[in-house]
Amino acid sequence: MRPVTLHTERLVLSIPTGDDVDAITAACQDPEVPRWTTVPSPYTREHGEEFVEKVAAWWDEGAETVWAVRRDGELAGMIGLHRITEHPHGGDAEIGYWGVARFRGQGVMTEAAHAVVKWAFGELGLVRLGWRAVVGNVPSARTARAVGFRYEGTLRQGLTSPRGRDDGWIGGLLASDDRTPVDWPVLS
Repeated sequence: MRPVTLHTERLVLSIPTGDDVDAITAACQDPEVPRWTTVPSPYTREHGEEFVEKVAAWWDEGAETVWAVRRDGELAGMIGLHRITEHPHGGDAEIGYWGVARFRGQGVMTEAAHAVVKWAFGELGLVRLGWRAVVGNVPSARTARAVGFRYEGTLRQGLTSPRGRDDGWIGGLLASDDRTPVDWPVLS
């Protein structure tokens, strides 16, 4: 699959390149990124270089689609569709994202997620998107809820990362769902 660039009112989502490695490396020094994601900690420039290479390979294979989220030309985060699968009854994937500290709380990730969801259901023709987050990752849950995901439960010790196993919240969004946010028990 060829990399696709998505545009929103304030953002450009495009494949990360070697020019992004320093910004990715700097962003991953924020302890909140490895706390809630699977990125290595400590995160080195070599990790950033390997990540950019992996993203290009994932796009080529059609296995994952990852975008650097940019606002005014500056890296604001990463978002992607992971574990893209095809099924006779429609494909699915899992959305994942993290934001650069200085852009948090500005609706950047929600805006990016809306664009990715629209593309996933429209261009890829997926029928379901999944979402998972470590229990307690309220900002991620708020973003998923804002995009229309439905809370589906907790996976006990269901998420793995370099730090071990964590309980995980899970949610889902169907192409046919009304995307109006609904109540989530973990956000009450």
